[in-house]
Amino acid sequence: MPTIPFAKVEGLGNDFIVVDLRPGKPGAGSLPSPVEPAVARALCDRHFGIGADGILAILPGDQGDARMRVINADGSEAEMCGNGIRCVAKVLYDLDPTMRRPVLRIDTGAGLLECAVEVTNGLVSSVAVQMGRPRLSRAQIPMAGEAGERALQSSLTAGDRTFALTAVSMGNPHAVIFVDDAAANLRTLAETYGPGIEIDPLFPKRTNVEFARVRGNQIDLVVWERGCGITLACGTGACATVVAACLEGRAKPGVEMAVHLPGGTLRVTAESAGGAAEAAFSGVVMRGPAKVVFQAEIDVGRFGAAAEN
Repeated sequence: MPTIPFAKVEGLGNDFIVVDLRPGKPGAGSLPSPVEPAVARALCDRHFGIGADGILAILPGDQGDARMRVINADGSEAEMCGNGIRCVAKVLYDLDPTMRRPVLRIDTGAGLLECAVEVTNGLVSSVAVQMGRPRLSRAQIPMAGEAGERALQSSLTAGDRTFALTAVSMGNPHAVIFVDDAAANLRTLAETYGPGIEIDPLFPKRTNVEFARVRGNQIDLVVWERGCGITLACGTGACATVVAACLEGRAKPGVEMAVHLPGGTLRVTAESAGGAAEAAFSGVVMRGPAKVVFQAEIDVGRFGAAAEN
């Protein structure tokens, strides 16, 4: 049976199976492929598989040092993953001697992103990612409605509640909902209303859903991730939430925000191109850790057969 090496890596508890499928690597050309939807589902199963929030495939870069492909635990493909790109940067730097450089450039569905690594005792301990400019129009998110219009505190009804959401794309769609009630449980809200909002007809490609509370320069955040459900952390969700907070006047561009997720804290700065908070953003910077949990090999044939049964 074919086997390929993998690394189990996590960023604030958002965990992934990272496979290097670049030409010349042991995993290149493996059949069945770990990025096939059914195989990915079997691998990510936490009872019968390895267990993960998704598969991260490292591929040759069109422009940068490498390309990242993201397959969610349900087998669907995501354009981008903020915690995932930090994990890929760590695997590249730590495990590939040809990639030991201070800044790694990684191609994603959100474009070419730069990852500045912080190294401790020869290994990456944290990564600062230039996440690019947020997309704010309905067409870019994508979201139903007037193509050039922004969804700023837009009304949406889910179940027995109506929410005001601000939509942001960080290369993938996010519906950010701020909760002012200090007694409200963000996780309960995400678990209760996240599934319905994810598949609401407003979002033709589905959406990630954020429930957030702002406390000065800090944000408490729980994310219902498209294709995964509740996860311990979401990097693009943290970035989208800080951008939405600036758009709603709850935070200021250029100020680093501590975003507290169930798995830990990310540091996010939404950088303004100048002018009012509603002006275009020049970019978003996200800083956070990444850790290799273990390395092993996958019996791909076994998981491929399991996926067919």
